[in-house]
Amino acid sequence: MTVIDLNSDLGESFGAYKIGNDEEVLRYISSANIACGYHGGDHNVMFETVRRAKKYGVQIGAHPGFPDLAGFGRREMKLTTQEIYHLMVYQIGALEAICKANDVKLVHVKPHGALYNMAARSREMADSIVQAVFDVNPKLVLFALAGSELAKAGEERGLLVAGEVFADRTYQPDGTLTSRGEANAMIHDSAYAITRVIRMIKEGKVQAVDGAEIAIQADTICVHGDDPQALEFVMKLKQAFQQENIEIRKSWRSE
Repeated sequence: MTVIDLNSDLGESFGAYKIGNDEEVLRYISSANIACGYHGGDHNVMFETVRRAKKYGVQIGAHPGFPDLAGFGRREMKLTTQEIYHLMVYQIGALEAICKANDVKLVHVKPHGALYNMAARSREMADSIVQAVFDVNPKLVLFALAGSELAKAGEERGLLVAGEVFADRTYQPDGTLTSRGEANAMIHDSAYAITRVIRMIKEGKVQAVDGAEIAIQADTICVHGDDPQALEFVMKLKQAFQQENIEIRKSWRSE
């Protein structure tokens, strides 16, 4: 049987603003990337989401992003490498403390939005992120875009890296994700998205927007929790996996 991790970005509500359907999505995934208050989330939501993830036996990860609530962390920011290191340590540390208070382990880290995409291209930024993760806890798993500079930096530093692929995003010929500003960035046909994901898992390949075949390492699959169709999609995905003999479960160390 093939084993795959299924992750979702959760805990992105804050104050009076509700984003996503976290309670229901948690029933179908194996890893939750919890926002740490910069692009979304707040201290109350972080506590609530950690408790919910613990309830469903879902592994918990920090989802640090740029300090940009208005832009939901999806706008690029020009920060120094030291600033990036600091914001990573700050956000990971906050969620790790909440996990400790709830007697559950923080297992992984996945940068969010523009921070994630910029680090996929910039080795200098990637090194800052990796150093922050390593300094907080070298046993944390790093979720990184498969084949990216962030993934390479993490592996070279000695972190366990989970190559991440996206069910609802298109890919460029160089293996990066198509910018959300482009009309073809998102895949809205769930059947097509599921077919692509299964191929990435079983064959290690995905077709880029220009038709080129890209080799890809699929250790964990992201389903965006803020998508209104996230719950419906993750239910269909799980059903398709059962038919293809693909098991959703934790697939790396968690000690």
